[in-house]
Amino acid sequence: MQITKGLLEKYGPDRVLDTPITEAGFTGIGVGAAYHGLRPVIEFMTFNFSMQAIDHIINSAAKSNYMSAGQMNVPIVFRGPNGAAAGVGAQHSQCFAAWYASCPGLKVLSPYSSEDARGLLKAAIRDPDPVVFLENELLYGQSFPVSAEVLDSSFCLPIGKAKIEQEGKDVTITAYSKMVGYALQAADILSKDGISAEVINLRSISPLDRAAIDSSVRKTNRLVTVEEGFPQHGVGAEICTSVIKESFGYLDAPVERIAGADVPKPCAASLERLVVPQVEDIVRAAKRACYRSVPLAATA
Repeated sequence: MQITKGLLEKYGPDRVLDTPITEAGFTGIGVGAAYHGLRPVIEFMTFNFSMQAIDHIINSAAKSNYMSAGQMNVPIVFRGPNGAAAGVGAQHSQCFAAWYASCPGLKVLSPYSSEDARGLLKAAIRDPDPVVFLENELLYGQSFPVSAEVLDSSFCLPIGKAKIEQEGKDVTITAYSKMVGYALQAADILSKDGISAEVINLRSISPLDRAAIDSSVRKTNRLVTVEEGFPQHGVGAEICTSVIKESFGYLDAPVERIAGADVPKPCAASLERLVVPQVEDIVRAAKRACYRSVPLAATA
């Protein structure tokens, strides 16, 4: 994907290692290096291939601090593209946010913008514990405005803090990675119908910024969660449970969940679009939450 282009020339072969496509091997080597005090960054061509190395990620990296009674830190980052790309089929299109976020001992980050990517990756590398860093292949070619503050060498973002991308008063929309852009597009469409949507970029899947989500829901009284992963046991399900537990009395409408379809991703573009959340899906869900959609009986 050319994300690491130029690093070999800048840092040399002692720090940038090109390995065979043997995920179990190079991930195990990386975990061992972290045991000895280095801070490896392991790149998967896609996170689908991390399944070959999941024992090292879950059983070695994530659990060593606990199993050593806090005597051993494992400062390692596992990064690469995650989620649906474009026409690459079921084995290369899965979102692993909920998978890894369910494992104690791992921190899971998922950037949307250039600001997110720069600030969160620096935080991940500096963190004393293992971090799963879920990028999105389709965002690699997208441009974002970048301020002088972001370009400063000291810029870093805190892990576990969400960002309010757009303030609103009628409905809260939570999203991460590519779906943040879709949520912002949906908010723009909703504004034309007089609905003010607050868009929260989660940034951090684990730990989750529950306080920011609850604060927003207590203001808007409505919630729509958006993710492209499978609906069963998804990130949105965790958010819904958390909000119902902490802010149920503030809800004026049922929580709406938008997720990928509960099927393997098809390769054909026409079918792929049907199983990945689209902007119009978010708009419809937000209108339902605001009781602005047309009842089905009225269209019969």
